[in-house]
Formats: sequence, C-alpha cells, structure tokens
Amino acid sequence: MSLVFRAAATATTLALIAASTAAQERGWVEKSNEHAQIVLEVLAEFNPESAASLGVGGLDEAIIDFRPGLYDRSRGASEAVLAELRDRLAGETHPKVRQDLEILIQSVEDSLRSSQLSRENLLPYYNVVATVFGGVRALVDPQVSRDRYPAAIVRMQKYAGQLGAEKPLTELAKDRTWERFDVDGLVGPYRGEVMQDLQRSESMISGIEELLAGTDLEGWESTYEALAGQLQDYNDWVRAEILPRARNDYRLPPALYEDALRNWGVDAKPLDLIEQATKGYMDIRNEMQALAPLIAREKGYETSDYREVIALLKRDGALDGDKLLDHYYAVLREIEAIVEREAIVTLPEREAGIRIASEAETAVQPAAHLDVPRLLGNTGEYPYFVIPKPVQNEDGSWQQTDDTYVAGSWTLTAHEARPGHEMQFSSIIESGVSVARALFAFNSANVEGWGLYAEAIVRPYMPLEAQLISLQYRLIRAGRMFLDPMLNLGMITPEEARRLIIEDMAVGESWADHEIERYTYRIPGQATAYYYGYSKMQALRAQTELRLRDEFDQRAFHDFVLAQGLLPPEILKEAVMNEFVPSQRKM
Repeated sequence: MSLVFRAAATATTLALIAASTAAQERGWVEKSNEHAQIVLEVLAEFNPESAASLGVGGLDEAIIDFRPGLYDRSRGASEAVLAELRDRLAGETHPKVRQDLEILIQSVEDSLRSSQLSRENLLPYYNVVATVFGGVRALVDPQVSRDRYPAAIVRMQKYAGQLGAEKPLTELAKDRTWERFDVDGLVGPYRGEVMQDLQRSESMISGIEELLAGTDLEGWESTYEALAGQLQDYNDWVRAEILPRARNDYRLPPALYEDALRNWGVDAKPLDLIEQATKGYMDIRNEMQALAPLIAREKGYETSDYREVIALLKRDGALDGDKLLDHYYAVLREIEAIVEREAIVTLPEREAGIRIASEAETAVQPAAHLDVPRLLGNTGEYPYFVIPKPVQNEDGSWQQTDDTYVAGSWTLTAHEARPGHEMQFSSIIESGVSVARALFAFNSANVEGWGLYAEAIVRPYMPLEAQLISLQYRLIRAGRMFLDPMLNLGMITPEEARRLIIEDMAVGESWADHEIERYTYRIPGQATAYYYGYSKMQALRAQTELRLRDEFDQRAFHDFVLAQGLLPPEILKEAVMNEFVPSQRKM
C-alpha cells in the first residue's frame, strides 16, 4: 500500500470513527434529555415563567401557580417524578446517563427537602412585584423574538385576573399566606427584607410600564393600570399584615441555613468554612500588602498601605457613566488578547455582549452580573455582562462606585465576561451539553467557582494596579466564606461585619451594605460558594498538573472543563481524571 493511499485510508478511518463517536455522544445526550423532560414538566406546571426563561417552549402566556393546595400538589408531583427517576436509574447502564440521572434525582430530593423545611418553619411571604416584573421582563427583551412580545400582555392579563383565573395573582398570594397565619411555630420573613422589597417595588412597577412603552405593542395600558393598582394594594397589605409578623432577627433556623449551603453547592459545615476561609483571607491580605508599595512607587503615592492605595486608585481612575460602556469593551479586548497570547482557553469567534442595566433592573439586581438567556431551544441569544445603571448628579457629575474605576474594571470583566461566566454559559449553549448538566447541576459553587478561577488565571498578566484589585476581590470572596456563616451563627454582628468590609477589604459603603443584605436575608449561604468553588477548581488544576506534568496543556484543560457544563465539583473531578487525563497522555 502506497504511503499516500495509506494516509488517505487512515484519514478516512479516523473520520468514520470521529463521526461514530459524535453520534454516540449525541445519543447519550438525547437519552439523558428524555429523563430531564419529566422534571422540566413539573417546573413548567408550577413555575412556568422560570421554565420558559430556561427555554421550555409553549409557556410564554403561563403564570406561576398560587392556587389552593399548592404545597400538597407540588410535593405530590415531585415525589412521583422522583420515584420514576429512581426506577429509570436502576435500569440504566450508560455511565454518563447514570450520572445525569443521579444529578436529576439529587435536584428533586434537594427541592423536596427545602420545601418541607420551609413549610415547617417559615410563614410564606411572596415578593409578587418582583415576580410580575420578572415575568414581563423575560418576554420584552432585545434578544427575545418580536413575535413573543404579545404574550407579555396575555401574561399581565392573567396576573391581573382578567383572563383564565378566578382571582388576581396578588389575591392568590395573600390567600396562601393567610392560610398559614394560625400555624404555631412559624416565623415571619426578616423585617429588613420586607422593607427593602417595598422600597424597591416602585421602580419595578414603573419599570413594567417603561418596558412596554419602549415597544410597538398596543392595548396594554388598561391592563397595566389595573395590575399596577393591584400591586400597590398588595404592598399596602404587606405593610398591614406581614410587617407586624416579621421577625427582627435575620438569622434562619440552623437547619434551614445548612440546607441553604447544600443548595448552593457547599458541602461543608459552617465552622469548617470559617476555618478554611480565615486562613485564606490572611494569605491574600499579605499578598496585597506586598504588592501595594510597588504600585505606590509607580503612581507616586506617599503611602504603601493597600487600603489607602486602593482608595487613591478609585479617585484617580474614576470613570464617568457615559464613558463606562466603551471602557469595559476596551478592557474586554485587552483581556481577550492576553487569553490568546498565553493560550489560556479557546475564545468564541463572536464578540461578547456588555450593556448598562435599566433603572428597574438595577433596583432588582444592584450589582454587576451576567444576564443569562434561555439555555434550551436557544436560537442565537447569548449572555450579556450587565453593569448597574450609573447615577448622574444634578450638576452633571457622576456618582462613583466600585464598578466605575479603571483598576477595578479588569477583574470584573474577567469574572462576568471572558474567560468567566460569559464563556461558561456560551459553552453550554454552543456545545449542546445535556439538560441535566446545563440546568439541574447548576449551583453557585460550580458557577462562581469558575468565575473566581477565571480572575486568577488572567491576573498575572494584568497591569499591577488591576492585579491588586483582583487580589482585593479574592479577599472579599474569602471574607464572604467566613462572614456569612459567622453572621448566621451569631458569632459577629452586622455592624462588625460591615466595618471589616469597609475598613479591611477597602470597599465602598454601598457595596458593604449589599454584602450584609446578602449574608443576612437576601441569599444566606450563597456568598460562601465563590471561594469554596474556587478552592475546588484550584485543587483540581493542581492535581491534574501533577498527573500530567510536562504534558499538561492549560488551554485543553480549560476547554474540557467548560465543555462539561455545570457539573458539581466531585463529578467534574471524576470526568477530568477518567477522561481528560488519559486523553492527554502521549501514546
């Protein structure tokens, strides 16, 4: 056989093998997705807005279920699905499909446990204004096809009780809370949470009108007027009935706090988190103190204290609101050049999206974040890095925040855009991972762990001043992992935690306030997931390098990790060690 013929035959054989392998890969994903469908059906039945936002079709006009018997009906449906998934697992042989079934089973079990704990301990409280705003906002969006916009009016009509419902959503929400008023032992929501919800509700109610007015939709005005009146009435009811029953102590019952940690992907006890994070905090702070004098010398500052250097960087690098978007795009391009030059990860060919939030969106989420499009049935929508709306003073100047200065923009872009969350979710959309790995394995440890890890792999190549802020952000994440449990165990007061955040972590008062809200009542337990997930990723990277040594290729490693979807740390480790490591070893 000639060399040319042999080479051609080899290439043909390899192509056939690759095609066969791809078909097999597609086959197990399709099989896994069939299992996930029965879980999605339950989500679609009781919370169709959430299911639709993920990409489940046919739900644009449906609304959340607050009808009588909600707890028993939803629990019965979940228990039936759980039994079916367990039966399917017993008969499944494909290892990846079995993994996905285990992910689905764990997700349903977690949901059942959490709902039961809430039922046994907490008085139901619903932020109906946020639910309605989110339901409309999900349909009236530049990335959503225009032909879906009219469904927002139908959804509003259903919220208002004008179509297909005996009562408005606000009345159903009241009923579900009223029926639990006389149950002994239930504690109400935290007073600070309720007060803040009421304070922010005005921006969201007017934000619905702004969303609709910005379209060419017609005939929505009367429905909006009726709905806005119902939402205002609901707020009055919350003031009259919920606030007197609200608790003054932000702390959750201990069982609920540990449950929250598990749901965020943190499989560690609160005291263990405190031990690990305080040690990391001191190491990071020492690195910052070593770096600060170098920056001070470069900038001509007469101080070497990292806190004072950070304050000066904020002062000297302040960005006006009208220049913010252009600046962030410029930083993104510089980071992408670093990623390419250092062969860190394979970048998508398309440009990443960045935008400024509306006033209503900023009220809902006052921090920089990623706006994630539907992950199922996606037709070209991609994630957007969203920056809170900057505030302009009457004299034309701009209020400065921790998001609006040059040195801080690097790490924020690396975390939220590339190579952080934007690439993480783009990979899910583009690579076609299973539904279980895209949706039901989702938790903050695997998502935010990658975001913080993304900061770390870019940091060595940033300007010195940006490197200091990158360390500061890591310091904050380590601080979160001990302050959150310390606050919820009563080991520190909110005032003491706030002072540490401002004085030792060197962030502004507004950011510090948001941090305290986050730990105490907004999403207790979630903030621990950043440093926890980051530690898991760093450990996995180190162990992979030890296995491969000179054969380790960081770009191949990162591409493989992103291609797995949102796997929990232990399953990701199994995939890396059993699939990636053998594939990288030279034959």
